Amino acid sequence: MKIPGTAITRRSTTLLLAALTWSAGVALAAEPAPKVKFATSEGDFVVEVYPDKAPKTVENFLQYVKDRHYDGTIFHRVISNFMVQGGGYDAAYAEKKTRAPVVHEGREALAKGGPKNVVGTLAMARTNDPNSASSQFFINVKDNDFLNPSALAPGYTVFGKVTSGMDVVGKIKSVATGSGGPFPSDVPKTPVMIKSATLVN
Repeated sequence: MKIPGTAITRRSTTLLLAALTWSAGVALAAEPAPKVKFATSEGDFVVEVYPDKAPKTVENFLQYVKDRHYDGTIFHRVISNFMVQGGGYDAAYAEKKTRAPVVHEGREALAKGGPKNVVGTLAMARTNDPNSASSQFFINVKDNDFLNPSALAPGYTVFGKVTSGMDVVGKIKSVATGSGGPFPSDVPKTPVMIKSATLVN
């Protein structure tokens, strides 16, 4: 026996569920990317990071920010036609203690539409072991296609980009460099300090 109104009720419920799912999807998509403000001795810049592209890498980076790990560190490697690297050493060139390395997400991030190693993007520094990245990061100051993941090489995980203050990054890349601490070259002669790194949103 057909119950009057049953089909309409079921259809209405289906439409309501679809509408709620769509609304949740829109809300999720509209959620802004987390931003971190770096206050340095050369000025301030802001980066945004992409947890939807490289979730483990972003979680790792933001935990270091929350732990104030980057406060008082330096940009210890500056190459004007390549990148600027920091996040691992204090002003006395003492390497800061880090947590366990994060798993490499380079290929996965790129497959999800993440950015490549182009000017202004933020990537994790590592050793020859792809899964060795901890706290050190670098900002590309030119397009470095050879750092991108490929079928033959793991590349470097890009997980964010500079959204404001790229002129400050330009100042950092232009400082005079030489030897310093344990490094024979590419060290700013006048230390470029990260005074603080704070989560903006």
